[in-house]
Amino acid sequence: MNLFNKSVPFYLAILILTLACGLSQAQETAGEAAEVAAVTVNLNTATAEELAQKLDGVGQTRAEMIVKYRETNGPFTTLEQLLEVKGVGVATLEKNRSRILL
Repeated sequence: MNLFNKSVPFYLAILILTLACGLSQAQETAGEAAEVAAVTVNLNTATAEELAQKLDGVGQTRAEMIVKYRETNGPFTTLEQLLEVKGVGVATLEKNRSRILL
């Protein structure tokens, strides 16, 4: 019985450390997911302000042109359609490809 009493705090400490490590990993994963969400933008629903803020190399004027294109031609169905917006080139599309949702 005495051996059992001495081992309980040890096992309790191991359990607490294990739970703390798991919680830390869960928080990191949640933080990474929030970070990805913060830099992604839906091309079909975002405002011009959101597009300008979240797309690299796209300022307010270009973002407004993207919204106007969407209003005139309907929703984007491919990322490559973004190239049809005046002033958006291959380089801009490629550096933002991972940020854009449809």
